[in-house]
Amino acid sequence: MASAERAGGRGPLLEIGRITRPHGLRGEVVVRLVTDRLERLQPGSVLHTDRGDLVVRSARPHRDTWLVAFEGRDGRDQVEDLRGVTLRAEPLDDPEVLWVHELVGATVVTTDGREVGRCEAVVDNPAADLLELDSGALVPVVFVVDHAPGRVVIDPPEGLLDL
Repeated sequence: MASAERAGGRGPLLEIGRITRPHGLRGEVVVRLVTDRLERLQPGSVLHTDRGDLVVRSARPHRDTWLVAFEGRDGRDQVEDLRGVTLRAEPLDDPEVLWVHELVGATVVTTDGREVGRCEAVVDNPAADLLELDSGALVPVVFVVDHAPGRVVIDPPEGLLDL
């Protein structure tokens, strides 16, 4: 997920999707989400854009995208200017969830305290996302047992980190 600094330096906003085009005549737009957190589209949710904030009026699934309507934008002509706009939102406060922006840059250590590197990226993988370490090692996130700001603790099987 990409992030952008909020006005006033109050912390990062996370990219949650992009408006691809208007849909129909009633002010709905097609949104391609890059998050699986569907509460982002609950009525009343505030989404931030480079053109100002948008408040979700309604959202419904449509094929592999979402049709979203925003408060104060009731017709096609009122959403035409939103084509291609990136939607951002505040990070969710969920201590049980690993967030990419918290993992990248963190020091990675094993359960016995051995430092094994720094997380440079999180690689999307069908079986499990992978932490890409500065050493080149790839660690499935299923081996993450704890995390705190700037630190990730893993319990890898023997041989996983041998290069």
